[in-house]
Amino acid sequence: MLKGKTVLLGVSSSIAAYKMCNVARILTKLGAEVHVSMTSNAQNFVHPLTFETLTQNKCLIDTFDRNFQYSVEHIAIAKKADVVMIAPATANVIGKIANGIADDMLTTTIMACTCKKLIAPAMNHNMFHNPIVQENLAKLRRYGYEIIEPARGMLANRDIGDGKLPDEEILVEYIIHEIAFEKDLQGRKILITAGATRESIDPVRFITNHSSGKMGFALARAAMLRGAEVTVIAAHTEAEPPMFVKIVRVNSAEEMFNAVRSRIDEFHIIIKAAAVADYTPITTADSKIKKSDGDMSIQLKRTVDILKYIGEHKRERQVICGFSMETDNVIENSRRKLTSKGCHMICANSLKKAGAGFGTDTNIITLITADGEEELEMMSKFDAANIILSRLKELF
Repeated sequence: MLKGKTVLLGVSSSIAAYKMCNVARILTKLGAEVHVSMTSNAQNFVHPLTFETLTQNKCLIDTFDRNFQYSVEHIAIAKKADVVMIAPATANVIGKIANGIADDMLTTTIMACTCKKLIAPAMNHNMFHNPIVQENLAKLRRYGYEIIEPARGMLANRDIGDGKLPDEEILVEYIIHEIAFEKDLQGRKILITAGATRESIDPVRFITNHSSGKMGFALARAAMLRGAEVTVIAAHTEAEPPMFVKIVRVNSAEEMFNAVRSRIDEFHIIIKAAAVADYTPITTADSKIKKSDGDMSIQLKRTVDILKYIGEHKRERQVICGFSMETDNVIENSRRKLTSKGCHMICANSLKKAGAGFGTDTNIITLITADGEEELEMMSKFDAANIILSRLKELF
């Protein structure tokens, strides 16, 4: 995912420095070229050899070190880096960078970098909330630095508070968000529905389906990484929602419909990937639930057709995409939906194909538009999501 990208990690003297070893390892596995610059005191927590072994690059510490191939080293790395992350960032390093002090290899290199810079503070709760530190962070924000808010938890001194360095996976996700993909959807607002709606029968039981939300979340993550502003209206899901997207939680089909309807005019692309329960129990005074010998008979009515409503109320220059999961006559039934629902694209798949459908990490999709069909081979839902987004982008 990060092949051809260069990441510079700046590590300062906090006990949380140990986490950056795993960050370097993950980034390397993703294909990035990783360089590490440490403050002199950071060596008290992690030996430079650890980073050098993980990255296969010399760890930069001493500004006047002559033990490398000749170049002005801090300038060379500063030019090459696609993103810089200073983590853990101590109050001292934050203060230096915010006030233009460049008195070691790390701060000198940061001063020469023109790429995006991420700062992840890690320190004692009271230090983090010190007004001087907060003022320095505010100054860095004004200069275009992105501040990664610390987590709350048990700190090194056993206090509970703010100042904990976020987990490694979160730090890596910030880097992926910044450099993994071209931002070709920058300025686009995308609305996605995901997951399985639930229609309550009584306080214990409900009608639903097997949707996990994986396809909807894959679309959301792919769109976010390509620069879109993404909102997901999510019913019940069994997948982890992506970072950097807005999640609106709903339960029933009616709640999802109301959430979509109230936002429909805000978005350039609307993708209905949620599996909406087709029926809901009638809850009027005349409804009857018959029970005998353990059997139950329930009066049902159809839930609202969200995709049809979206298609009927789309505005000019708004692209609508729906999903069609079929067991028979997949293409024929899905093409009818393209017209009857007023969509620009239908993503069709079959429950009968291994590797497609609910709960899997892969999918087999046929993209149906007015111009024809494009059958995709089995691939990860994330890869399929990127192809879907590229095709929708072409429809603007």
